[in-house]
Amino acid sequence: MKFIAAALLTTLAGTSAAFAVEPIPGSITYGGAQPRLEQAPAGSNFFHTFYTGGSEVREIYQVNADRTVSIVSRSMSND
Repeated sequence: MKFIAAALLTTLAGTSAAFAVEPIPGSITYGGAQPRLEQAPAGSNFFHTFYTGGSEVREIYQVNADRTVSIVSRSMSND
């Protein structure tokens, strides 16, 4: 049973990077930028909304333990 749990955790850890949301032009982290949020608590989330190519893009970011941010979700709408 311990082997199955360890295998499952290893699989999940390996696939998280495969499903990472990549920055696009307009994203806060586009072009390798790594902003640091000094006063935001680690683990907190915030929204960023912008327009590109006639679509509204809404991204959700999470503040990491080192105070950098990572994209966790993106949605687009063609209004």
